[in-house]
Amino acid sequence: MAIDEHELAAFTATIRDFAQREVAPRVAEYDAAEQIPRDIVKQMAELGLFGGTVPEELGGLGLDHVSYAKIIEEMAKVDHTLGVLMSMPSSLVGSGLVKFGTPEQQEKWLRPLAQGEIFGAAGVTEPQSGSNVAAMETTYRRDGDDFVINGAKTWISNLDLASFIITFATADRSLGRAGISAFIIPVDSPGLTLSPFKDKLGFRPICSGEVSLVDVRVGADALVGEEFGGYAVAMNAVEKGRLSVAARAVGLAQGCLDDSIAYAQQRVIGGTAIADHQLIQAKLANMATEITAARLLVHDCAHAMDRGERGRKQASMAKMYASNVAQRAATEAVQIHGAYGVSPEFRVGRAYRDSKVFQLVEGTGEIHLQLIARALLKGE
Repeated sequence: MAIDEHELAAFTATIRDFAQREVAPRVAEYDAAEQIPRDIVKQMAELGLFGGTVPEELGGLGLDHVSYAKIIEEMAKVDHTLGVLMSMPSSLVGSGLVKFGTPEQQEKWLRPLAQGEIFGAAGVTEPQSGSNVAAMETTYRRDGDDFVINGAKTWISNLDLASFIITFATADRSLGRAGISAFIIPVDSPGLTLSPFKDKLGFRPICSGEVSLVDVRVGADALVGEEFGGYAVAMNAVEKGRLSVAARAVGLAQGCLDDSIAYAQQRVIGGTAIADHQLIQAKLANMATEITAARLLVHDCAHAMDRGERGRKQASMAKMYASNVAQRAATEAVQIHGAYGVSPEFRVGRAYRDSKVFQLVEGTGEIHLQLIARALLKGE
């Protein structure tokens, strides 16, 4: 359903107030500790921040994609990693269950996911094939009514909070995308091992790591969608995920601009605020222009999805451009802050680290250039 402007404004204001009051004073501390505090997550659930685009009848908020992108951006201005948690029920983890899940799967996994009662992870990326789903090496075989899965996934997020993982495996690697199926695997399943990475460059509060699957056995009720239909499940999740990554990148960039404007007006050198210098003004103007352009690309992608389109080309454009804008905005923000840009007293240094990771997650910029070009050459 569409949310009207007044409802969206009120909800966005609630998120803004929560982020400034509860998150901003603590984010540097939990970034260093590499763990999102459980009490913050609990408060987010109480505010209904995880419902996103999940239909109301399935426990979500039923937002349109444009409104969803706006609230993700709002949280990302203060901490984009909380935006990751907000996005998962509507993208990487939950979107496949919305479109392909059985009523039983939706009730058991999706409803509590959308209400923040449980959390999930999505196992797509692999050590050798990366994000190329069609080239995955994780395999499964049938054993009676069960499926037995073997393989490994890497750089999988949310390992500390997840109750289950939606992952993908192939029955026959020679079949490419036609051999792939999607499965729900509870994290306490025998043979499933989670190994978090520590001391990452950025995205530090999000627990990411490797998932090992050794003879992991699941029943028929774990299959998401039809057998051999996993590629469609994966693409649905990935495309929705790229929208949320782009919205978070815009939020981070906007936070950098907001901080840079405030600092430039307060920082006085030789009796003059640095905001009065044309070089600083040019930096701010360029940042604002690029952020506005990135936001428009995000909303263009969201509008396409609201029309019922996949929005593949739009998602790649939005993700690639917004990630690059976030990196440039963070770089300029540190430059404007000068030596204070590397001080933990200011958040632009953290944004600088995170902005680089934005250019890598959900497909590198180089991959998205290829995807956009392919779409153009096909006349899409």
